[in-house]
Amino acid sequence: MASTRTGERRVVNNILKGSIGNLIEWYDWYVYAAFSVYFAHAFFPAGDTTAQLLSTAAVFAVGFLMRPLGGWMMGAFADRYGRRTALTVSVTVMACGSLIIALTPGYDTIGVAAPMMLVLARLLQGLSVGGEYATSATYMSEVATKGRRGFYSSFQYVTLVSGQLIALGIQIVLQNVLSADAMEAWGWRIPFVIGALGAIVVMWLRRGMDESESFTKLAASDAVDAAAGGAKAQKAQRGSLRVLMQYKRECALVFALTLGGSVAFYTYTTYMQKYMINTSGIEKSTVAWINFVALFIFMVVQPLAGGLSDRIGRRKLLIYFGVGGTVLTVPILTLLGGTANPFAAFGLMMAGLLLVTGYTSVNAIVKTELFPAKVRALGVGLPYALTQAIFGGTVEFVALGLKNIGHESLFFYYVSGCIAISLITYVFMRETSVHSALDADGRDETEPADEQQLVTR
Repeated sequence: MASTRTGERRVVNNILKGSIGNLIEWYDWYVYAAFSVYFAHAFFPAGDTTAQLLSTAAVFAVGFLMRPLGGWMMGAFADRYGRRTALTVSVTVMACGSLIIALTPGYDTIGVAAPMMLVLARLLQGLSVGGEYATSATYMSEVATKGRRGFYSSFQYVTLVSGQLIALGIQIVLQNVLSADAMEAWGWRIPFVIGALGAIVVMWLRRGMDESESFTKLAASDAVDAAAGGAKAQKAQRGSLRVLMQYKRECALVFALTLGGSVAFYTYTTYMQKYMINTSGIEKSTVAWINFVALFIFMVVQPLAGGLSDRIGRRKLLIYFGVGGTVLTVPILTLLGGTANPFAAFGLMMAGLLLVTGYTSVNAIVKTELFPAKVRALGVGLPYALTQAIFGGTVEFVALGLKNIGHESLFFYYVSGCIAISLITYVFMRETSVHSALDADGRDETEPADEQQLVTR
């Protein structure tokens, strides 16, 4: 009994250490979205508000283009050298990106070099986040207690949303401390400095995390193979694209799982701020509070839904999201765009976020349950990051682009259609918690074995 309690405390300790780093990573990523309404004019030539926001949204999308590279590089690194080391490297890269944005002079000072530096910073941050997602999802799932994996892995989105909440919280504080002119002149740089400093602290914290048992077993297996002279070859295969290609169906499943959830998540989180300001006509400060309260509630329900998935399975929650998102997205966004009432706007945003919870709460665990330890971080990270780059990262750009040409409502149907595609996958996939590849860690993984049966019923 005592050893059980000790083991559970160790799990919680590792989850917390991993979560703090995950929080800072995503804070740095979301600060860009939260403060773009203030710094858009600083990096781009003078023009109308929508055009400047469109430019910052394009750079936001550019950051997503680096995520597949980050998912590949850091995923392979994590599969070969350990989850803990990879997580430390990713947060270091994020710190560099935040410092660049904080210190780069505006367009009026250095001209076209300003947006070029902004793009460079987002490329670094995209590389970091691409690796962070895959490695943190893998780490949290591997260190979680069997039977509570849904609960513990859901904390990835708790910390992800926490990062966004802290970004919004700092925005609210600065809005009340600084004048609007000061915010646009220099105040927006403060959160980027905070993010860079936080990332440096996390670099040290992550050095104290335990390596996951799944990776430790892989390393031990290499040590055994060393006697036969095969350890180097075995290690080189871990996280390789050649090995990943043995799991083509699982990669396709990750892509299909992610498509609708990614588009819906970025629609109801990062884009909501701009949508309420630019379309609903609600004041910036009021929108910040709406987003803060809604995202806080969204964060709190993640472990509740994750724990529920341990009881009823992941697939039922995914189908709940797929059906609700497909049917209700158009009416929710249509009504939201037509109201300036902050309480109505909050209710509509909250409705959308509660639907998305069916995806976000099980997002990490479903994907990690598909792949064996030797290629898990890469298998989760690369197809996920590719989907994010193509669909998630372009949400704001598509939405603002359609608004700019007078067809904003088409975006609502675009989001609904993406969710509908994922719904088809949810309906026909098998229940991953029943046939989890995590249960096979430490066994012979020379063949893809039963993971193939997870793809369809």
